[in-house]
Amino acid sequence: MVTTNALLGIAAVALGLVLTPGPNMIYLVSRSVTQGRRAGLISLTGVAAGFFVYLLAAAVGIAAVFTLVPALYTALKVAGAVYLLWLAWKALRPGGDSVFSPKPLPPDGPRRLFTMGLVTNLLNPKIAILYVSLLPQFVDPSRGSVATQSVVLGLVQIVVALTVNALIVLTAGSLASFLSRRPVWLRAQRFVMGSVLAALAVHMLTDRSRPAAAAT
Repeated sequence: MVTTNALLGIAAVALGLVLTPGPNMIYLVSRSVTQGRRAGLISLTGVAAGFFVYLLAAAVGIAAVFTLVPALYTALKVAGAVYLLWLAWKALRPGGDSVFSPKPLPPDGPRRLFTMGLVTNLLNPKIAILYVSLLPQFVDPSRGSVATQSVVLGLVQIVVALTVNALIVLTAGSLASFLSRRPVWLRAQRFVMGSVLAALAVHMLTDRSRPAAAAT
């Protein structure tokens, strides 16, 4: 059985990650602002599906694969870091992008909204690292089935992430309107977002830790 400390620990990690600007937040906000809350919520269902794909992978021991083939783990980290640096550059450059001032987008239908939410989450380096490296560290093989513990911990992460992302979707329009009337605040938001993304990328590139295999 999963310990209370493990549940609280993964919840704290999940909360920290979901509040950090990243691909999921950028996509959900852009759709919510340009196409409305309904589009944002449909996109969120795609994001949710992506979480369950990662949860299934964690249950079958994907971390063990990366432990056996470290080069795959390194490639994942480098690719994720490069992507985060690209997002950081877009935010920090003069006249750069802000999460809450997205460019106009052509409206997408429900199927495409769902698919793009799914793909965005599956390609999100933060979530990949969470399930490959961080989540297994909260699993204790001596306390029962590793797969069951992974599923329980993953469900906690999913509940936290979806709750926060839903609040972001529902308030994105209001926040965008508020910030559009306050350009200084908008520039500050861009600076914070870009700095956080760059710091995450640097941490991923300099981190020498290996994936923690829950099965060991």
